[in-house]
This record gives sequence, C-alpha cells and structure tokens, in this order.
Amino acid sequence: MKHAIIRAYYPLVPRTEINPTPQHLLLNARLHDPYTYLGLHRVHGQAVVRVFRPYDQQIWLQTAEGFEPMRRIHADGIHEWRGGRAPAMPYRLRVETPERRTVHETYDAYAFAPQISDHDLHLFHEGKLWQAYRMLGAQSVCNAGVDGVRFAVWAPNAERVSVIGDFNRWDGRVHPMKVHESSGVWELFIPQLPPDAVYKYEIRNRGNGEILIKTDPYAKRFELRPDTAALTPANPIYDWQDTAWMNARTQWDWLHAPLNILEIHAGSWKRHPDGRFYSYRELAQHVLPYVLEMGYTHIELMPVSEHPLDESWGYQTTGYFAATSRYGTPDDFRYFVDACHQAEIGVILDWVPAHFPQDGFALARFDGTALYEHEDPRLGLHQDWGTYIFNYGRNEVKSFLLSSAYYWLAEFHLDGLRVDAVASMLYLDYSRREGEWLPNQYGGRENLEAIDFLRALNVMVHGEFPGALTLAEESTAWPGVSRPTYTGGLGFSMKWNMGWMHDSLSYFRHDPVHRRYHHELLTFSQLYAYSENFILPFSHDEVVHGKGSLLSKMAGDEWQKFANVRLLLTFQMTWPGKKLNFMGNEFAQPREWRVSAELDWFVLQQPAHTGVQAALRDLNHCYRTTPALHQLDFAAEGFHWIDCQDVEQSVISYVRRAKDGSFALIILNFTPVPRGGYRIGVPADGTYREIFNSDSGYYGGSNTGNLGAITSIPQPWMGFTDSIAITLPPMAGIILVLN
Repeated sequence: MKHAIIRAYYPLVPRTEINPTPQHLLLNARLHDPYTYLGLHRVHGQAVVRVFRPYDQQIWLQTAEGFEPMRRIHADGIHEWRGGRAPAMPYRLRVETPERRTVHETYDAYAFAPQISDHDLHLFHEGKLWQAYRMLGAQSVCNAGVDGVRFAVWAPNAERVSVIGDFNRWDGRVHPMKVHESSGVWELFIPQLPPDAVYKYEIRNRGNGEILIKTDPYAKRFELRPDTAALTPANPIYDWQDTAWMNARTQWDWLHAPLNILEIHAGSWKRHPDGRFYSYRELAQHVLPYVLEMGYTHIELMPVSEHPLDESWGYQTTGYFAATSRYGTPDDFRYFVDACHQAEIGVILDWVPAHFPQDGFALARFDGTALYEHEDPRLGLHQDWGTYIFNYGRNEVKSFLLSSAYYWLAEFHLDGLRVDAVASMLYLDYSRREGEWLPNQYGGRENLEAIDFLRALNVMVHGEFPGALTLAEESTAWPGVSRPTYTGGLGFSMKWNMGWMHDSLSYFRHDPVHRRYHHELLTFSQLYAYSENFILPFSHDEVVHGKGSLLSKMAGDEWQKFANVRLLLTFQMTWPGKKLNFMGNEFAQPREWRVSAELDWFVLQQPAHTGVQAALRDLNHCYRTTPALHQLDFAAEGFHWIDCQDVEQSVISYVRRAKDGSFALIILNFTPVPRGGYRIGVPADGTYREIFNSDSGYYGGSNTGNLGAITSIPQPWMGFTDSIAITLPPMAGIILVLN
C-alpha cells in the first residue's frame, strides 16, 4: 500500500495499569467504546462536547449563540466545550488546519447515532442475511440529514476497531468505531466523506493487543493491485438496458435449451499491443461479435472478483463483493454484462466459496483469531493450495458467502455462478492423509456444514433469481449434486462431467492403431450420463501446468492432430450434456494457456487453425438449431445407441432425439482409415442428409463424405428394420438428419 501508516502514536498502556481513564485509552488507541467519552454528554448538569482532532489547530462548536471556541484539554488534540444548553444535533464544527491556516466547517462523527438495526444483526447471526453487503462494509447513506459513509465490520474478538485512511492520516485513534456489544459488529458514520476515499480497518485484538491492518471484507471497490485499500462507494449511476433479457430469463427452460459456454479469462483473451489489459467495456466491444459469430450461448468468466495476484487467475479471492479494478469500475463491469444481454448472450461467473488466501491484509485471521476459517489446520488449511477453508458452520460466515452470491446476481444481473472446487468442500479428508483430518460428529468424512451451506446457496439462488444457474465443479461420485434439495440433493442446476472429460482426453492420446483396446473410454459415460444434469467441459484446467494445449494432447502427425481436435469437438457437441470450452480450444491453440499474454491469435493465419475454428463454429450453430442435439440432454430417451461395439474399427454411432421425436444420427470414426459402404441401422425409412462432416475440405479435412442424399433400404441392421450405407471419412464425425 502506498499510504503511510502511522505507528508512533501507540505508546502501549501497561497491562498492569488499573482502570486507565477513557482519555488515556483514546490516546493509546485502546478505547473500546468511543461514545462513552467523545461526542455530547451531560456532566454535573452541564452539556459537554468532546472531539479528538490531533491534526487541527483550533476548533469551534456551533451553538445557539453561534460558533464558540472549544478548549484544548490535551496537547495531543482533545478539545472540549461546556455550556448550559446542548447544541442542536448533529452539531457542526469549524476547524482551522495548521498546514495552510485554512478554516472549514464539518460535522463530528460522534454526533450521529448508530443506524444498524437489531433485526439485521439477528439475521446476520442466524446465517440468513442474504444482503449483508447492505449492512456491513462502506455504505453511502444519509444520517440525520447529512450525507456520508457508514462503515460496519464484524470483528467479535477485537478490543478496538477504527476506520483509517488518507482522511485521518491513517491514525487509528481518530475514528474508533462503536460495537454492537453482543454481535461483534462495529459501526461508525463519517459525515461528508467523498466517493473513492481509500480506507482500511485497524483492529486491536482483545487477547494479546496485536494490531492488524485489514481491508474491508464487504468492500465493493479496491485500489489497483498491488495496493490493497478499499474505496468508499460511488453511488451507482448505471442505467440497465437488459429488461427484455431479464424478463425472458425467468421463463427460460434451461433443461431443454441449448447451453454452449465459452470460458474466458478477461485478462488474457486479448490485450493491447503494449500489453495492457482490455477494460470491461473494451472486452464487450471485441468479444461479443466473436461469440455471436461462433454461436455460443453464454460466456463464463474466470473470477473477476478482486484478487491480489494475477497468477492465481482470480481463484484466490480477497474481495468477495468487488469486481477487480484491473479492468475498470463496477459500472464498467455492469456495461459488459448489459451489452452481453442485449446481444442475447448470458454471463456466468466463476465464484470461489471453497477457500481464501492467507494474505495478511484480507480475511485471514481477521480480528487476530480464526474468524472466517477454522483454528485447527486439520479443518481450516487447504494443503494443496496453501489457502484457508471457510468455516461453514459459523452463521456469520454463511451470511457472508450467501450475500456474496446474492450480490453478484442482483447487482450485476449475472445469469449464474459456477462454483469452484465443490469436491474439496464436501469431504473433510479431501487431499489429506490419515491423521491429517477430523471426522464429523458422526465419525464420517462428509463436511456436514458445507453440505448445508451449498443447499442453502442453491435454494436461495433458484428462489430469488429465476432462470439463474448454479454449476458445480465436482469431480467425485457424490450423489445428487444436480438434484433438488427436497429430494436430498445438493440443488445445483448442473454438474461438470469430469469423468467424461478425463476419459475422452485419455482416449485421444492413444495412437489410433491402439484405440480398439480403449473403446470403453468412449462408451462408459453412458452408464451414468443421466444420473446428473451434466456439462461436458474442456476447461482452462486442462490446458495449463504442463498439460499442454488441446491440440498437443492429440495423437498422430500434424494432419491427424488437427483431425483429432475436430473429431473430439464433434464428439463433445453431439454427446448428451451441455457444453463448455475454454478460449483457444476453438482454433486449436498450439501452446498451453498463459495468463500473462493474450491467446495466439496469429495462428489463424494458418489454414489448419482456421479450419478447426470454422468446424466448431458450424458445430455450435448446428447444436443450437437442431433440437435433437440439445432438448433431451438430461434424459435417457434422448439417446439411443446404433452401435457401440465396433471395437475393431473404432467407430461408434448413436441417435439423438428431440421431444417431438425428430432425431439426428451421429457416426464417429476414430481412425485415419476411410470406410466406404459402412452400414448402420436407422430409426425410420427415408432420405438422409449430411448436415455436418468434420472432414470437410473447408475445415482442413480430406473432403471425404456423403454428397447429396442417402436413401434407406428395408434391410434390417443393428436391431433396426431399415439401414443406410454411408461413406465414413477418416478421423472424423458426421451428422445426418432425415429430410
């Protein structure tokens, strides 16, 4: 942080001193309740006003008789006025500053009563305050007719909490807060504080006197990294233009609609020539035409919640209510979402309630104790990522996380949350050896508090935001992840199908000559395909950390690698389940993803890459416009094998059906051998038309296929009464529909 933080004013009160005076506690930054000493009081029949302004020369108090001088009763800046008649509340001060000998008028922070209601505090402590961001944090409010900022923070184990910033020279004695005693919530209204003032909280731990400088957990704006102070709010002025989208979303039948997601990292999709990030507004202007042309329905943004380290990709969040300042202001982010909605593109946000970083300025040991996390590292420390695990059993933490989810959906009109690392939340022994974890109250490995939190999250989202989605990144066999809570499920809309993804990529790594020995990797997922509402993901996790790009995973020579990518994407787009691809997959980026640079767009000068891009573009539009490819993604009646047993030739074929009975035939050849006269059974007689062929010369293929019409004959085959003979192109997939 670039702001100097003063420490010289902290001569510690000896712990052996008996009954130190409030004045002594104030000057030593230990005053627990500033309202017992500062502000207006009645003493021996007199009205007494005390203010502490250590950096001002002279103070006058406005009374019924005008501005009267206050007497400096301590050299460090305590001023006092006494009189028979109390000044009108809230009283005004006239202040002379020593630097320029200027005089200005202001209000005293301790002339204003607290505003937070007992009802909100009760809901917060019950874990049911879904809009805690309206109570806690920095709020632009009007108090007793005066505009200013109300600060509130939860720090139950603090002896004293202060608001510090440039406006008080980062001096923790100047603005100590009042605590709502039983709640541990501290509050202070600072009048006439402008927008964009930098601030933090200074917290003195009750147990050991440790002083911590912490950023606001509920802050909605932050300085640009590496600075970590929060900013006081600017009143939202954004005028949303997405009413049509938001109204239509409430009636959206997502179970039967096409859902095709492009996953994007906002800082590395594209950059300016000098390496600068695109702003949220620039990103909207550039990415939206591309997404529309490519045929995606949604964008999923990797976390844009505030985070200090670029290399964490946003997954080590320190600002759970703040769109990162890397790319602009909150209104700039609203513009991005609004522009997407006006273009009929949904926006899903990666959200990280599983863990948070150990950075000392943020949530970690917030008031000197394990407040948001567990004290015991067997519960509270995530060994893989070096992060803390939220204490889901603490109601105030539950209110914090539920409010974060609510905030993103309500304030930014987002269309869903992809919840990161759900598996690590569900299991107490996740990535731990024996002896490194603690069982639940019944002796099991399930994190019962996390399960309750996830269910509460999904009930809230689906109840409060009709049509919004919750997507679980969950890699285990936990049952009912995407089943309603009233049936015992976790309540997510959908779950990533990590098993299908791993099996598919494993299969494509094998040389085609050996693929017949691994045929089950293609077919196995049908055994569980309808146990959940699945998304088929090829995400960022598969193209980083030495795993290589999608293209580099493919077996064979250069031609075969590109053919394999086109075939893999055809498999994905025709297999039951909604779809997700990470940016760069769509044009077979050669290098694995790097967060520090934009995608390798220059490779689109090469026909092989533009061919993959064109193939996926056509697949995306085919998927969206062909009901059989998306309407019954989650129902067994939407899929029927034609042949899953052609192991020797490494071919699979299947039928996809729509609700009205219309269907599409998909035949995939996983070897580079073209197969003429390949016969398959068909569900109905008639003439079939090839609507997609990943081997088209337009995509960089060999242009082998089925030109024109293919008419069935009444020859029984594979359990069907009719069949067709087709030309099956090498290392390719085709889609046929009945004319």
